[in-house]
Amino acid sequence: MKIAIMGTGGMGAYYGANLAAIGRDVAFIARGAHLEAIKRDGLLLTGDAGDRLIKSAKASDDPRDIGPVDVVLFCVKLYDVEAAAEAIRPLLHDQTAVISVLNGVDGPERIAAVIGEGHVLGGAAYASAVIERPGVVSYKSTMASLVIGALDGGDDPRAEAFRQVCEGAAFSCSVSANILGVLWDKFTLLATNASLCGVCRLPVASIYAEPALVDLARAMMEEITAVARARGIAFTEDIVESSVARSKAFPPDMYASMYHDLARGRPMELEGLSGTVARLGAEVGVATPNHQALYACLKPFMNGAPA
Repeated sequence: MKIAIMGTGGMGAYYGANLAAIGRDVAFIARGAHLEAIKRDGLLLTGDAGDRLIKSAKASDDPRDIGPVDVVLFCVKLYDVEAAAEAIRPLLHDQTAVISVLNGVDGPERIAAVIGEGHVLGGAAYASAVIERPGVVSYKSTMASLVIGALDGGDDPRAEAFRQVCEGAAFSCSVSANILGVLWDKFTLLATNASLCGVCRLPVASIYAEPALVDLARAMMEEITAVARARGIAFTEDIVESSVARSKAFPPDMYASMYHDLARGRPMELEGLSGTVARLGAEVGVATPNHQALYACLKPFMNGAPA
């Protein structure tokens, strides 16, 4: 199976390098200094579960250099979805599966609007990784996993084939018959913690050590589940309490990924997180005042550090 990683940021590098480390045929699409470092020195994962160096990583900034593959792990930022979906056309053949490994809940439909629904599978990534410097990605060992599935809940042999390819990797991969519910489960935690980390400038565990902030987090999560319920999404019923418990157990120095972009003065995925909660809530008549408030606080930084 030939695999391409579209977007070799923290998450793309983490999953792609771990697949390459067990001998899978992986090509990386990256750009700029990060790409040059990968070509020169290889791609290095460094973290508390050990380092992995992919010395001869196949990497390019042009998908035409790679050609058609069987699976594309689509790992770009939410603000780049449409442009990146257009760019992967040279990677596609009739049966190519494009697995949306994105934050947020509307990524799969945005990709499908560009390349067609037949190519797209949903995916929910559970890992923590960030580019430390060009060619080097640091990760935290947090029982990393990847959940994938057909958007219509049906059986898709491509999903099972990819799951088998992941066997032996440093992360687990499973196939869900309710990938939309899985995406909303993850969104409940992620959209909440991303905005809280951004506004508080604190790691997740520090936020959840403050009772008043736990109350705010719970209220924000309940806004998301109310939107999901109004949209007919079959999410996990105790997702709010399980997300609070999971957040309290995060490593003491672990931030939501959006914080790293904010701290470095880079564009953020805010519109696809709390912004999407507010937008989808308005569509179904569900009030989302807490997400709206944190979205307003962070919006001046959404496109990078203000002048």
